[in-house]
Amino acid sequence: MSKHPSAINTDLIPVETARTLDGLFRARAERSAEKIAYRDYDVKREVWQDYTWADMAHAVARWQTALAKENLAAGERVAVMMRNCPQWVMYEQAALALGLVAMPLYTEDRAENAAWCLANAGAKLLLLENLAQWEELSEIKDQLKQLVRIIILTATSKDVSRAGDARVTALQDWLPAQAEAIPPRQNDPHALATLIYTSGTTGRPKGVMLSHHNILSNAHGCAQVVTVTPDDILLSFLPLSHTFERTAGYYVPMLCGATVAYARSIRLLQEDLPTIQPTILVSVPRVYEKVYAGIQAKLAEGPALARGLFKLAVDVGYSRFEHSQGRGKWQPSHALWPLLDKLVARKVLDKLGGRLWQAMSGGAALSPEISRVFIGLGLPILQGYGMTETSPVVCANRLDDNLPASVGKTLPGVEVKLGEQDALLIRGPNIMLGYWDNPEATRDIMSEEGWLNSGDTAHIDEQGRITITGRLKDIIVTSTGEKIPPADMEAAILHDPIFEHVMVIGEGRSYLSALVVLSERGWESVATHCNAQNDPKQLARDEYAEEIVLERIVRQISGFPGYAKIHRAALIPEPWSVDNGMLTPTLKLKRAKILERHQTEIEKLYAGH
Repeated sequence: MSKHPSAINTDLIPVETARTLDGLFRARAERSAEKIAYRDYDVKREVWQDYTWADMAHAVARWQTALAKENLAAGERVAVMMRNCPQWVMYEQAALALGLVAMPLYTEDRAENAAWCLANAGAKLLLLENLAQWEELSEIKDQLKQLVRIIILTATSKDVSRAGDARVTALQDWLPAQAEAIPPRQNDPHALATLIYTSGTTGRPKGVMLSHHNILSNAHGCAQVVTVTPDDILLSFLPLSHTFERTAGYYVPMLCGATVAYARSIRLLQEDLPTIQPTILVSVPRVYEKVYAGIQAKLAEGPALARGLFKLAVDVGYSRFEHSQGRGKWQPSHALWPLLDKLVARKVLDKLGGRLWQAMSGGAALSPEISRVFIGLGLPILQGYGMTETSPVVCANRLDDNLPASVGKTLPGVEVKLGEQDALLIRGPNIMLGYWDNPEATRDIMSEEGWLNSGDTAHIDEQGRITITGRLKDIIVTSTGEKIPPADMEAAILHDPIFEHVMVIGEGRSYLSALVVLSERGWESVATHCNAQNDPKQLARDEYAEEIVLERIVRQISGFPGYAKIHRAALIPEPWSVDNGMLTPTLKLKRAKILERHQTEIEKLYAGH
């Protein structure tokens, strides 16, 4: 197992010192003025640019001056819909310092959904990255009357003059050259800091209200569990509108004095990893799944010897990990590790930058098999669990107590217990203030004693480790009375790189089926086996193509109980995306929407039954 050269952080800013999120920024800027805070790619100059904490403090003061001139009252909402970059941080920190409420939106979200959130929150100001975003939103601008200012990061004065809306301003015209002295506010730590709209797989999003203390206490709890030091570099690629990235990839590094580099895009991650050489990764399982699928595809194309060597490296590496965790004995095969590390593990980890010493996974369940491969190769993945309503982290595995099938023990100060139907109930300083303008939904999820019902079912072992066993609502009940959580089966099927998305169906039916979206490689593979053209629309109607896909599915779920068997598969030629409403901005399946869209295909799967 790799160890960080200085795995103790002596530069942690206490919650009592920071008090608020803007207080945390000021404390860090004062303490680490000349240290690199952020690294971002300058597209015009085609170079990576560094920002020190002093640079950021000067910039935040300018943004604060501009925001103050908008004469917004403390507590009013200001929104941002932009990729991760230092300007995102500047804007939010300036807003928080003025007592305003920051409201992040997903850049990939559909205009109609973003407009609804802005109107629901009564947002007064919106920061966008480019004019194209506003052009998309302006088609429904009658829903955006409450906005008093729309600022465009990359636009020129000439660009905005063509927008035909006096509220639209180019950042270069809005931002003053120099900051003006603004008396510091003493913000209440328990005041509303941010409003985050959960993407929701059904119905309209709900605005989660989080206070400064909710997030700050959660970030501090994370820093007690996962060591982050001033020597660390994190590569940020999950959107900052995702609470996991916001807390773990933005506030935790600020609390600990680490550097954050902003990836250009997920598509360019393979190029950015060796350039930035991060030491810590914060990610959702889909990224680890894609890397895993890439490794498997390459091994499948190579000689049997390479596959055997890879399997040996993972087996020996994982056995060493189990020994280090006190769950396994030392084995003579461990003596092979230096050679296997050089021949196999190093080559894989070098493609991830070569300096990673730990990785976090959250947002959805990561399969133990994928964990096993990365851990076996020497990269400890620490899986955790949380939700937007809990700021978001509830529990996480530790380097010295890492059980990959579980989501670890709770963060300091967070309590859990099991309620009815083994629902995981959570209480602590990280629990949201409630849902914005929705007291009924707040009452539905929170008890008077402060327990929040996660909606997930769990098991808690004697050591206090939590394992998520299912979701109360995402359970398929077949006509035979079997209760099947589809997420586990879907995760298993997605191990095969031919699949991009899979949704298991069968509610009230006599057997399970799957709606399947193939990856590019998947369509090519199926076309080759069918001796047909690579035309998804044609292949979707090909019975032999269905047989091939079913065979691959069966192989992936062979370890599931007999009743969890998939009998039919419908190949969906059109991809599922955020744009077409089939995925949430966090890339979760919108099950109700998918069922509605593919009703015809579903009826064919069950015709005659």
